[in-house]
Amino acid sequence: MLTVTSLWIPFTIIAALGQVARNAMQRSLTKPLGTWGATNIRFLFGFPFSILFLAVVLVASGDRLSAPPAMFWPWLLLGALSQIVATGLMLLAMNERSFVVTTAYLKTEAIQTAIFGFVFLGDHLTWLKVLAIVIATVGVVITALRPGGEKSFAELKPTVIGLVAAAAFALSAIGFRGAIITVPNVSFVTAASFTLVLGLFVQTLVLTIYLLWRAPEILRAILGLWKPSMLAGFMGAFASQFWFLSFALTAAANVRTLALVEVLFAQGVAYYSFKQPLAPRELIGIVLIVIGVAVLVGA
Repeated sequence: MLTVTSLWIPFTIIAALGQVARNAMQRSLTKPLGTWGATNIRFLFGFPFSILFLAVVLVASGDRLSAPPAMFWPWLLLGALSQIVATGLMLLAMNERSFVVTTAYLKTEAIQTAIFGFVFLGDHLTWLKVLAIVIATVGVVITALRPGGEKSFAELKPTVIGLVAAAAFALSAIGFRGAIITVPNVSFVTAASFTLVLGLFVQTLVLTIYLLWRAPEILRAILGLWKPSMLAGFMGAFASQFWFLSFALTAAANVRTLALVEVLFAQGVAYYSFKQPLAPRELIGIVLIVIGVAVLVGA
């Protein structure tokens, strides 16, 4: 039976599914809008939906928002800006010939989130949970690797890009959780929704100013594609809403480790929809992911 404190488990799974859907929608918009234009859609068109979500939560809960404490803002900026930096580094990794290995390094995010959460937020992690995080991460890395790619681990550049991008994603999760838990005198749902609104506002502002400066024609193209962008924005805000609800209830490392089930979803789609068989290496990785997630949830 689920309790309030264990709701982070279904919340994270819903968020992972929503993220898969959002990524699929964004992918179709990358060609006409470019990578940064398609990325801005999740912020620009997600922001109005986050306001709607917050309004519904306030009406349903009866909570009254007050000005957040001073410590809220550094955490929020850390989360919002780190996510933009992480996205940029990830896009840079996509241009590397060692992309697959770099992607494997990106999956160290869960381990780095655990370290940053312990250092900056004092998140309590038992040895069993640490073991679960390591097992699941190893499983994802094994699944991500391809034959012949191992030699690329010797290259410094993809290693640095992947590890720094993973660190930025980890800091983003820590920043958002740090902001959420400082919101006073409201329910965790209201705290998460309020933080999401302000986080998306900062990200929308930063990326929109950047596009106005560097590529104003991309903004015009975004407005011309407002119908598909609206749906992608909704799915982005929907997924983020559940990520933030999860961050409000448990350590960010728990959330980011359970989020590795996204790899299982992707493998399932590849197997059942595209009839792509699973290699023995992929099966081993999937088994490790399942074991790690099971240990984490049961710990």
